[in-house]
Amino acid sequence: MRSFPASKWVVPALLLVALAIPLLTDNSYYLNMLIMIFIWTIAVSGMNMIAGYAGQLSLAHAGFFGMGAYTLGLLMAKAQMSFLVSLVMAVALTGIVGAVVGMISLRLKGHYFAIFSLCMGVIISLVIEKWESLTEGVRGLLGIPIPKIGSFEFSTVTSQYYLILFFLVLAMFVNRQIVQSLVGRTFISIRNSEELAEALGINVMQSKILAFVHSTVLAGLAGALYAGYLRFLGPEVASIEHAFEMLLYLLVGGISTLWGPLVGTALVMAMMQLLQSWQDYRMIIFGPILVLIVMFLPHGIMGALARLKMKRQSVLPETIDNENRVIEKGTTDRRLAGGEIDA
Repeated sequence: MRSFPASKWVVPALLLVALAIPLLTDNSYYLNMLIMIFIWTIAVSGMNMIAGYAGQLSLAHAGFFGMGAYTLGLLMAKAQMSFLVSLVMAVALTGIVGAVVGMISLRLKGHYFAIFSLCMGVIISLVIEKWESLTEGVRGLLGIPIPKIGSFEFSTVTSQYYLILFFLVLAMFVNRQIVQSLVGRTFISIRNSEELAEALGINVMQSKILAFVHSTVLAGLAGALYAGYLRFLGPEVASIEHAFEMLLYLLVGGISTLWGPLVGTALVMAMMQLLQSWQDYRMIIFGPILVLIVMFLPHGIMGALARLKMKRQSVLPETIDNENRVIEKGTTDRRLAGGEIDA
């Protein structure tokens, strides 16, 4: 038995399919749906980095998502800054605030940290809603200009699709490099046992802050892209409900897996859209499906596939060894029968 030889072509094939979709269809509904999946996948991948790999469940990501969105919107609409400058400043601001929040909150552990991060998300949401002189409050922030780089305007759905796809690929590439590096292994060791990691000489606090900042940066990036795409913002963009939705996407797709955020976000959002016509019964239908997924796939879809692959790889050496023993035994028997070996 051998592993599937074409597995290394899966990622390039998926990327080619993603690049070809706007060329194959001009249906704006499907493109809008994919754009929203890409944006939320970036945010969920940030939650995955801190919760899945570093083992710290943060529920503040909706707040950081809203912070990134409003920072870009305010800089472009009121300060008349360019899209790229506003995007960089939105990401930088969420990272700085994330570092400050992380230095305070990461001194807590377990559910205490989760509750504290939830409170921080609520505070950010309240600031966005109540600071009407800056954010326009419940009236919403209008007039965000069309994203523009140089002389090129991202005024069409197709151009926005490719812009956000670029940042999704970039975010997933950076996450992959981190996970496969010494930094990623450090995060995993902290997740498994903080005491053991500290005994091995790892600066646990510094590593947890690094993971938290990276996760907030991705949430801020997703929020900024969201603002540049919709060009209208309301306080609900930072609603705490979005944090639980991101957690749902992550659990369904597979926590602590690189592809889990994309698979979970795409699957759940697609299912919700398919059940749109049954608006009154949508959650009644979706609820049992979610319960079944959690019961039979507790590690998510990609987590289950990863465990199945590991199980097959662990069985493979034993199978090959048994096959070799059978072959050697058959050869010996034939040689004995032919008189090549003295009895």
